Amino acid sequence: MRARLRTPGLFVLAAVLLVLAPTGPASATGAPPGAPETGAVPTATAAGARQAVAAGAPRPPGPHGAEVVARTQVADRQVDLSVRSAALGGRTVEVRLLTPDGWDPGDRHRHWPTLWLLHGCCGNYTSWTAMTDVARIDGLRHVLVVMPEAGWNGWYSDWWNGGRGGDPAWETFHTVELRRLLERDWGAGRDRVVAGLSMGGQGALLYAARHPGMFRAVATYSGSAHPLLNDESVARIMGFFAGQGDDPLRVWGDPVAQRRIWQAHDPFHLAGRLRALPVYLSCGDGTTGPLDPPGRTSDLEADFNRQNHALAAELKRVGAHHLTTHFYGPGTHGWPYWQRELHASLPMLLGALGVTG
Repeated sequence: MRARLRTPGLFVLAAVLLVLAPTGPASATGAPPGAPETGAVPTATAAGARQAVAAGAPRPPGPHGAEVVARTQVADRQVDLSVRSAALGGRTVEVRLLTPDGWDPGDRHRHWPTLWLLHGCCGNYTSWTAMTDVARIDGLRHVLVVMPEAGWNGWYSDWWNGGRGGDPAWETFHTVELRRLLERDWGAGRDRVVAGLSMGGQGALLYAARHPGMFRAVATYSGSAHPLLNDESVARIMGFFAGQGDDPLRVWGDPVAQRRIWQAHDPFHLAGRLRALPVYLSCGDGTTGPLDPPGRTSDLEADFNRQNHALAAELKRVGAHHLTTHFYGPGTHGWPYWQRELHASLPMLLGALGVTG
């Protein structure tokens, strides 16, 4: 099915109307309620084309990279690092580590297999430990779990900012600055897997696809897997881009004029880069499920369900070697499902790291 996109500018209004549209009972997540493109890419200026190509890879780190300015022990096996980042304009953000048994960052000779666990929109680096039992999972006592801040609506991307780039550059912060920092000083090894929910599910797929060799496996729970699926999907993600008063065009530009940049951040269009990795895709259908309060539904989950089905079909088409899907229904966009899916995907993730129990 060909995706039909509106002309530039109309998506902003559509996004606002979609986010403001009436929905079912409020989500418990804290988030706002709420076919392949085969045609030619719209004509762009030469400058626009150069900007689109530049968006295909993270920018190099600034001259000072990133540095830890504070370390806080917040609970047993939980350490928060305050990291000042050049990619984020010199701002300091938090990264939570769930540390393995025997972890000693002073031991420069021991490095641990690493699980990157990414939060969703409207959450933060504390979300996974606050909302799930991740800190009590025995299978993670031999793994360093990295839960980085990614902004309320950062979308795991280096923002386009009208072609100027600059702050925020979340992808560069995570995949370049933070990765190097953790490997150098905090016991992170080079065997890594990545998982995430909602916005973080998209981030997990993007990082695995856009950085070949960085991750050995990827899992996503209710992830935004194909934001260019149709007008509804585009308008919905632009509604999130516009959160907290932001200009929605700052993130990836206009979905028509900067089409190549959008495609470079759409997991569906990067499926070929994921085909050799173990991939776990899960999503509900948006209807009231066994882990929901009575009457709760989610148009967002229904949209993401369609996106995940499209990505799964594309992965099969390109010959994905190790694809696992769990498309369940009924079920909505909420933490009880994401905790369950984390547990369900852990054997695959830990197996890719060579960790057993």
